Amino acid sequence: MNVAGPVSALSFAERARRAAKVAAEFADAVDRDGRFPAEGMDAVKAERLMGILIRPQFGGEGASLSEVAEICSILGQACASTAMTYAMHQIQIASLADYAVGSIWHEALQKRICDEQLLIASATSEAGIGGNLRNSICAIKINGDTAALTKDATVISYGAHADAIMVTSRRTPEAPHSDQVATVFLKNQYSLERTSVWDTLGMRGTCSDGYIFKAEAPKEQILPRPFAEIAAQSMLAVSHLLWGALWYGIAANAVARGQSFVKAAAKKNPGQTPPGALRLAEASSLLQLVKSNVVAGLKQFEDCKGDSDALNAMSFSVAMNNIKVGTSQTILTIINHCMLVCGIAGYKNATPFSLGRHLRDAHSAQLMISNDRILGNTSNMLVVRNQDTSLLG
Repeated sequence: MNVAGPVSALSFAERARRAAKVAAEFADAVDRDGRFPAEGMDAVKAERLMGILIRPQFGGEGASLSEVAEICSILGQACASTAMTYAMHQIQIASLADYAVGSIWHEALQKRICDEQLLIASATSEAGIGGNLRNSICAIKINGDTAALTKDATVISYGAHADAIMVTSRRTPEAPHSDQVATVFLKNQYSLERTSVWDTLGMRGTCSDGYIFKAEAPKEQILPRPFAEIAAQSMLAVSHLLWGALWYGIAANAVARGQSFVKAAAKKNPGQTPPGALRLAEASSLLQLVKSNVVAGLKQFEDCKGDSDALNAMSFSVAMNNIKVGTSQTILTIINHCMLVCGIAGYKNATPFSLGRHLRDAHSAQLMISNDRILGNTSNMLVVRNQDTSLLG
């Protein structure tokens, strides 16, 4: 579908709020039926938000990561599955925009993404390696000018709905598992044989089924920079920051529902503080901590952008890891507090204060790149380097 048109004069946040209004209307149905959030993503495309990270010379709007994070937060307050789909798409866009500079094919793809509002997925998980995206078993095979790849992908989020998929693999069949490249394959260049169905507790609308992925395309579609560089300097940090922003959005909406419940109770009994008010205040305090965590991380990332030494520094990796772990753990506490504030009205479905979907979606946060794996990596780094204890550094 070609949805080309003039860029709106509205701000990114205003456009996101218009899309979020549509997404919120269908959020419960998306969750209940475990279906792709088509209405929410169509609204995002209608607002022309898919390619905003891309440079203006390639049709984008040159948005900052902070501006994209704000959109993820706004969408997260409406429909977590829409927000996650958008965030994961933007993670791939960040890699294209910064690590395929000078590649004619990838620059042309960026123009198409902006013109047609294409949706890009990724396939990093693979049978036999768990969630370790820095290892691949499959290898891309080059025959003349053609690249062929078969991958047993345990998860490809919204894979059946994507217009293209960025896939990691070993550089050659002889390369070690950590010597990886990323390749973008267009929808007409690959086939998907479903091997597992995404029937989960939460984030049901991401439709993250497993597939046998088979593709063949011109070798120019392989990103020119090593995936190790892309992962270390962009993908991991951008993932943690955009996920953190949308997780903040989920928690923020839970707090808003809790506040509405307390206000309604206060109106019924003027002069009396509702019993849930103190716990609401506690949730508000924790929400501010999450916001500060994500905002500080975005600032640090943008300060380091373009400086490979800063992006590869151990202190940067530790900071990004801590943002992911801290945010993913704290939002569960916040939403649980709000559940206690709202009581049965929060526990029941189909009330203005229902929080079951929020709580189930939030439980995915600790599992998307397992917190245990991240903490293990951080602990190894802290063995050889002191924690950065500066307040403003």
